[in-house]
Amino acid sequence: MVKCWKHSDNRLEDAQCTDGGSTVSPQSRFPHKAFWFSLSASLLLIIIVLSITGNLRLPTPHTQSSQIVRITMPDQSGALINQSAAVDKKNHMVTFSVTTLANQTSTVLFDIKHGLICYKPVDQQSCFLRKMEKSDYDNVHSLLQESTHKSQFQLSANETQRQREFLGVLADTQVDVSTLEEPLQDLCQDRTIHWTRRAEGPGKQRLVYFCIDICFPSNICVSVCFYYLPE
Repeated sequence: MVKCWKHSDNRLEDAQCTDGGSTVSPQSRFPHKAFWFSLSASLLLIIIVLSITGNLRLPTPHTQSSQIVRITMPDQSGALINQSAAVDKKNHMVTFSVTTLANQTSTVLFDIKHGLICYKPVDQQSCFLRKMEKSDYDNVHSLLQESTHKSQFQLSANETQRQREFLGVLADTQVDVSTLEEPLQDLCQDRTIHWTRRAEGPGKQRLVYFCIDICFPSNICVSVCFYYLPE
């Protein structure tokens, strides 16, 4: 039992605490408050120090992982044509920017990770997809390897091998853009997307709508021509 004091008739009298528990004086609570205050301040200081040191170690957010590679080659008439390719080794992608003599640029994206090629011609309202084949992997890997040593290539007319490929557009197989990966979504977000397949040629009864020339550092230039297959 703990003795308590009460004030009555201008004098102090003894009284017993009847709450059944011990009475804790304000002085006894002070060490606990000081302990928790010190612990909170220490934790806050540690968090601030870790945040500062962490920000110093993080790379700048604007750092880009892609490397720009420029390829110069002569066309059929001998005039030089410039192309650029953004080589992103981290994400396994190569994006070609193909500029014509009329200063119009088409885009071709090689998504090596998912095995897809996406064509975005400048004069069309559609994008065109096809699956990568062995020759496509070989050509792109030559660019990935050569870009490690230099970022500018000038191909010789005498040594360059020229190939022509025909792709038939499957008009009844429109692709939902939301089912594609983010790079392809960003490239074709404002266009319809169609699958294509390799074909021997359009035949005399059908017209070639457009062609895109792509050159690789391995002295191989591929002219990809599109036409629409019968529905």
